[in-house]
Amino acid sequence: MKRMFSSITDGRGFDLVLVAVPFTFLLALSGLPLLYNILMSFQEVDMFSLGSVIRPFVGFKNYVDLFTQPETMSILRNTIVFVVGSITGQFLVGFALALFFWINFPGASWLRGLFLVSWVMPGLVVGAIWNWILSGDFGVLNFLLQQTGLMNGNIFWRSDPNFSLWAVILANIWLGTSFNMILLATGLAAIPADLYEAAEMDGANAWQRFWTITLPMMRSTIGAIIALGLIFTLQQFDLFAAITDGGPNNSSNVAQYWAWDLSFRQYDFGKGAAISVIMTVFVMFAAAVYVRSTRHEVRG
Repeated sequence: MKRMFSSITDGRGFDLVLVAVPFTFLLALSGLPLLYNILMSFQEVDMFSLGSVIRPFVGFKNYVDLFTQPETMSILRNTIVFVVGSITGQFLVGFALALFFWINFPGASWLRGLFLVSWVMPGLVVGAIWNWILSGDFGVLNFLLQQTGLMNGNIFWRSDPNFSLWAVILANIWLGTSFNMILLATGLAAIPADLYEAAEMDGANAWQRFWTITLPMMRSTIGAIIALGLIFTLQQFDLFAAITDGGPNNSSNVAQYWAWDLSFRQYDFGKGAAISVIMTVFVMFAAAVYVRSTRHEVRG
């Protein structure tokens, strides 16, 4: 025991301690719950058997039952639309803002800081704000659309099945745009200015410089943003709870919210766990893409 403590204090074993402490933390708070969730997805679990680990084993029945339910395909389709719409909107708006602030005009730092307000706000607070913006009777968005002549009547964004999902997508784009802007601005700042000067001297216009220099030099940054955006979007829960509650008639329901609804409203924990396992596979795929996109920077 004395030798072990001396190895830590003299530095030879300190690196092992640095690895062991976070590894133990992750194993206790993430690894074990994940394994428990996987086990639960192969069992029949209700509110009466939730407190027991040994429960009836049903194999892949929960997964089969999920894909035989009539609402499954529409919810999966909503999830794909939500993920693609959110990531695309956040990336395009974030990239546009990053290019805008790249000019570094007077007051750019102060104005850029204002955009970070949306990123630090809790999801439920953002949902409450967008409830007011998207209100069908007195909402700000309807007012602006009517004043600009883009529509005549009111759109009930939260209760209309044709718009409810897009209402949450708009709120999520607003919530995640600043995160994309910061990462993209960091990537832009890392591009040597000499490349643009040389290209301009060779007669390249702004679009040619953007297409041949900016995008190729930011490939790893863009890959990381898309991967992180997929992870964060699949974790988004608060906005659905605050704005649409998955309705009406599952028109804005997505996989992550459905998993919560099955588990804590319908008390079908086995199916809720099965949805979580399926989503975990996609998140692991996104994490692999993220690690691969940053491999070049890590190796230096």
